[in-house]
Amino acid sequence: MRCFQPAIFAVMLLFISTAVADDSEKARMAFQSGDYETALAIWQPLAEGGHADSQFGLGQLYGNGFGVSMDDALAIKWYSLAAGQGHAQAQFNLAVMHQNGWGLPQSDTEAMKLYALAAEQGISAAMVALGRYYSMDFLDSYDPVLAHKWLKLAYLLHDTDAGPKLDAIEGKMSAEQIAASESEVAAWSRQHESLLAKQD
Repeated sequence: MRCFQPAIFAVMLLFISTAVADDSEKARMAFQSGDYETALAIWQPLAEGGHADSQFGLGQLYGNGFGVSMDDALAIKWYSLAAGQGHAQAQFNLAVMHQNGWGLPQSDTEAMKLYALAAEQGISAAMVALGRYYSMDFLDSYDPVLAHKWLKLAYLLHDTDAGPKLDAIEGKMSAEQIAASESEVAAWSRQHESLLAKQD
């Protein structure tokens, strides 16, 4: 009888995780339709149980004042918990809060770290934000090769903000710098083929 317990436990975990995902999706649909009260009621216990998508959802509610009083501290709490689990969109939103100093001290350094995490997971807006940081020649982070890399990747993901910024940085680069960037773009693209394939 004991030999079946791991299998039964695995089935129970699968059932529970499927139910949580289904509930989270119901909350997402409620959120998108403007029924923030329902979204909050579903997301709250799931988020407290450690579900990253639900933690991100609560961050959105509190970060924007949707159905609740706007509360940067709670938005940061929930975004941070989700970001810590690798939730790309939560990493991006938390980066925006760091960049703008919303609810915490303004920090370009922290923003760049979080943008980098989100960009590596294919969030094109994070790629554009990184490209922008690296393209500013008055910052210590100035690096035209990295600026070009991230803007080119965002462009390949059809981000409409990337094209003009990509053209602007290319105009300041040598052929060697562009070639170095294109090499990095190709390497990233090989590692993330599935992300790029979704855009075609």
